[in-house]
This record gives sequence, C-alpha cells and structure tokens, in this order.
Amino acid sequence: MAHLASPITKSMPLRRPLSASDPRRSSALTVLGLLWLAIFFAALFAPPLLDDADASHASAARHIALSGDWVTLQIDGIRYLEKAPLPYWLVALSFRLFGFNTFATHLPQSIGVLLLALLGYHWAARAFNPRTAFYTGLGVLTSAGVFLFTRVFIPEVLLSLLLSLALYLFLCTLELSPHRSAIRSSDGTAQRSSERELPAFAPAPLSVKAASWRPYGMWAALALAVLTKGLVALVFFFGATLFYLILTDGLRRIPALKPITGSLILLAIAAPWHILAGLRNTDGLNGHGFFWFYFINEHVLRFLGRRYPRDYNKLPGYLYWSLHTVWLFPWSLFVPAGILLAVRRLRPPHGPVLPRLRALSTTRGRTALLLTIYTLLVLVFFSLSTNQEYYTFPAYLPLLMLIAAAITRAEQTFSADRAARACVTFAHATLTVVGALCAAALLVGLWQSRSLPFNPDIGGLLAHRSVGDYTLSMSHLFDLTGPSFAALRRPAILAALAFAFGPAIAWLSRQQRRHVAATVSIALFSAVFLVAAHLALVRFGTMLSSRDFAQTIQHLEAAHAIAPDTQVLLFGDQSFGSSIPFYLGRQVQLVDGRSSSMLFGSTFPDAPPIFLSAADLTRGWGNGPRKLLFVPLERRDVFDHLHLRTSALLLYEVSGKSLYTDRPLDH
Repeated sequence: MAHLASPITKSMPLRRPLSASDPRRSSALTVLGLLWLAIFFAALFAPPLLDDADASHASAARHIALSGDWVTLQIDGIRYLEKAPLPYWLVALSFRLFGFNTFATHLPQSIGVLLLALLGYHWAARAFNPRTAFYTGLGVLTSAGVFLFTRVFIPEVLLSLLLSLALYLFLCTLELSPHRSAIRSSDGTAQRSSERELPAFAPAPLSVKAASWRPYGMWAALALAVLTKGLVALVFFFGATLFYLILTDGLRRIPALKPITGSLILLAIAAPWHILAGLRNTDGLNGHGFFWFYFINEHVLRFLGRRYPRDYNKLPGYLYWSLHTVWLFPWSLFVPAGILLAVRRLRPPHGPVLPRLRALSTTRGRTALLLTIYTLLVLVFFSLSTNQEYYTFPAYLPLLMLIAAAITRAEQTFSADRAARACVTFAHATLTVVGALCAAALLVGLWQSRSLPFNPDIGGLLAHRSVGDYTLSMSHLFDLTGPSFAALRRPAILAALAFAFGPAIAWLSRQQRRHVAATVSIALFSAVFLVAAHLALVRFGTMLSSRDFAQTIQHLEAAHAIAPDTQVLLFGDQSFGSSIPFYLGRQVQLVDGRSSSMLFGSTFPDAPPIFLSAADLTRGWGNGPRKLLFVPLERRDVFDHLHLRTSALLLYEVSGKSLYTDRPLDH
C-alpha cells in the first residue's frame, strides 16, 4: 500500500476524477433540493396536526413558546418529563417565528431531513465517489420510512442527523490526526504509516490545524444528541466507536479525540438542563422526581419492558426485521448487492477475517466498517428492548449509504461481474413485479369504486378491522373499503401510474446500460408515490386529527352560541383528541384520562385538577357551567353506557368522533 511521506499540511488531497456518467456536484445538489421541495417542504401545510404524539408534542413546544419555561415540558398543564428538550426548543422557536400551525411544527423536521441528505451526500462523496454521494441523497429523500416517520413530530430525524454528524467527525478526526499507527496488511504483517491516507475524494486540502475543531464538534454534536433522545445516544456512539477502535487497532489514537476537554464540552452542553429539570421537578409519585423518572424509568425500565406506565409494545421479531424492507423501500431491494460487496471485501485471500478488517486503511473501508458496526448496534439494541417501528430511524442513513455504495459498485462492474449483474437484475425484477401488483390492486379499487360518490369523511367508511390493534403505522390501510376508496381516487391514480411505469422505465434504462438514469428513475418513481401518499394522508386528516372540533368550538364562541368560558372535556386519554387543546390554545379537562403520558405528571402536588371520573361527569352533566364533551371512537361504547346521550345535544360528528353539549345553545 502506498503512503504519502510529505506532511499533511503540505499535501493536496487525492481527487477521484469524475467519469462521464457521474453527476456534477451542482447538478446533484439541484436535483436533491428539488426533490426535498416536492416531497417534504410542500407537505408542511397539510394535513393539520394529528392526534396522539404529533399534537401532544406540539402542545409541549407551545407551552415553552408562551411561558418562557425552557426547562419543564408541560402538556395541558401537566408535567411531561419523559422526553429530552431539544426538539421542543426548536419547534418553540419556529412557533415564535411562524405562529402556532402545522407548518411551524413540522418545519424543523423537514429541515432535518434536508440536512441529513446533505450530510450523507458530503460523507459519501468524501469516502466513496460522487455517484455514491448522489445516490445516498436520493435514498434519504425517497425512502418510505424517512417520509412516513417525519409526518409526526418525533425526535428521530434530529437524533439521526446529530449521531451521524458525530460519527463523521469521529472518522475525520482520526484521519487528520498525525499520530503514527500500525496498519495490518492482508497477510497480517505490520506496516507503519507516517500520516493518514488521504480520502479518495475530498473537496479541498485541509491542514491539521484547520481541522482541530473537529473533535470538539464531535463532542458538541453528541451532547446535542443527548438533549434530543437521552442517554441512548451515548450508548450508540460509544458502543460503535469503541468496537471500531478495537477492530482497527485504534485505541492508541484516543488522545486525538480530545476525551478530557471533549467530555467537559459534552457536560457543559448537556448537563445544565438535566440538573435544572431535576431541581425543579421533585415530589412526584412515591416521592420520585425527574431523576428517577427520566433516567431509571425512561431508560433502564423502558429497555427492560418494565416502564411505568406499561403502555409500550414490542414488535414481534419477524415484523421488526422484515418491516425494514418497507421503511427503506425501494432501496432495500438492493441489499443483496450490498451483501455481495461486503462478503467480497471481508473474504480473506490468505488468513482469517480480523487481519483483513485491520487492513481497512482507506476512507472507504473505514467508513463502511464504522457504518456497519453502528447499524448492527442500533438494530440489535432495539430488537432486545421495547420498541416502536420508528426507533431504528438512526440506522437509515448508514444503511442507505452502504446500499448506495453497493449500487455504484454493481453499476461499475455490471458488464464484467455476473454476480453483481444478477443482484441488480433481481432488484429490478422484484421492483417491477411489486409495482405491477400494486398498480393492479389500485386499478381494481378504482374500478370497483367508480360509481360510488365521493365522501370526504373517509374515517366513517372504514371497516375498523383493528389489524395490529392500531399500534402499527399503516394499520388503517387494512380498513379500506369500496366507499372509503372512493375518497382516495386522485392519490390512487397517481400511485397507480407511478407503480405501473416507474419500475419498468428504470429496468429498461438498466438494460441499456444507462445506469445513472436507471437509478434516478427509481428515485423519481418513489418521489411520485410519496407525493400520492401525502395526498392520501390529507384525505385521512378528518379521522387522524380533531382540529375541526376545535374550530367548531371557536365558531360557536364567535357566534355567541356558547360562552367563552365553556368547559371543554375530552373523554379518555388526551392522546385521543390532543389536537383540540393545541388549536383551542387553552386547557381542557379529561374524563377517565389519567393514564399513559399524563399519569406521572399528575402525581405532583401542584398538578391542576383537570382529571374527572365518569361519575364526576354524570353528576355534573347539565349542572353548573356549560360543558362540551369530545367523545372519540375508542370511547363511544363507554359513553353510551353512561346514558347521557338522551340529554346531550350533538354539535358535530365526523369519522366516528362526536362533540356533545349538555344543554341547548344560547342562540
């Protein structure tokens, strides 16, 4: 292996020349920007905030923006201590700039997706080549999981961005360190490198002095990741980097990472909020406060499946692993090509695998190894703990970068490498078959519903088959019926066209050896499908959001049909109608709603008396101030058993959700 003898500060990085088919940087970034605008920015305005986590988390950010309390999160006046604060701080700032609306709530996440794609582009360009960089950006912007799990206000995309940035700066720090280290060749013999080997593709020369900020940037990014998701960020980062250093004989390079001063930076950024939150939130359930609830209950007991309250699920193993083919669709179909590439890289010509790992002295090899370790750690960790479908989001960028590298390698050897050609052909054949089946299913649905009238209330037309007990993100797709499908004609037509022609065009381009065009065709087909999926989500808005109920209350107040101080009650957990208090901008009361995320905060002595029992509701119905009661579909049977419907006046009903009042309107 060749080494550079001149000092790094005087040497120019080696550049890999662009091939004729590789996209230029300006063209690639333009395409990525346009895709982001079409898929993510355009989706910021509709549908309204969804019930459950989306509007609940937005209410916590709203409290910050209005109260100026940046330490203790609150939802409906109740302490909300289970989440780290950074995502809520960002949304609170967005609220102050753009007001309390859907656009402001989801804008930080949308920007996070763009930054994640740009980080993947930059990292892949530096470690691999421009084509892999372009494909990485395409993968981030057009993967089903990235789109699906940024429709709701959750911290995963920000966590993924910050952890990926920390890992990237970790590798950069090791590369730019002048520390002398031993590198094992494939035959196990030791070689000495006076300096690191420069990346195969680097944008500009960079001196050690100019790069001295990188280890501190790594620690700062890690601290922000802790403020985004908690201590799990430390588990993923230190677990992946430590194992990487052990495999590459890199433990002697730890001083280059500035562990002492870096740890001080991490504590200076991450510790103040934790300390203040602990001091301001004491005397909760059984004398417990923030420290027990956040560190023990939300970290240790959550991992063990013993969290209080026990309201989290664990996906069955077959679903947990197989659903990643959906979250990374359509790029997951190229995983066999990635496995082939990995096996060939690790297959030792002479001797065991470990010396081969220690020979990964190029930026490409080091990046591939670190991303593989990190991905496996994230996937295995959440396979053991309680989990939600989106928990493994931080592994998406590493997986997509490895897949992009495999696609690029397969394209470069397509004519000469029969195995690589077979993997790519398998991916295209599978995608074409899946596309044809999906297009056929959509066309059948369109034909069967051709004579049915359009009904905007799609929630009232569903079958409610309760697939997965509605804990899966796509459970409601199994509830579609002919009448409900009539409300999805426009997105169904768009999706059918994408599935029918996109995969076929991509495969035809591949057969003509127009590889970049073929891969871009896959991305464009996926982009059109995601736009159709967003249009379908808008159609589901009346069912998944209760904003219309809040607007109904506001219209009644404006018309003086009810008094401004009318008592608003939600039947059941606040998550069933969490968008109502957000859009009303005031506190509501909960009937039999002291559960899930509201439970621990309600045990503090100063918690407001917003919790009523069903007996309290029955006694107060028709007495005292006017009451408006929101009844979600999930609690309709319980409400009927209270026998209040005969004396209740129905004000508004949609998608099985109802709004009642206990007396006639004033006007």
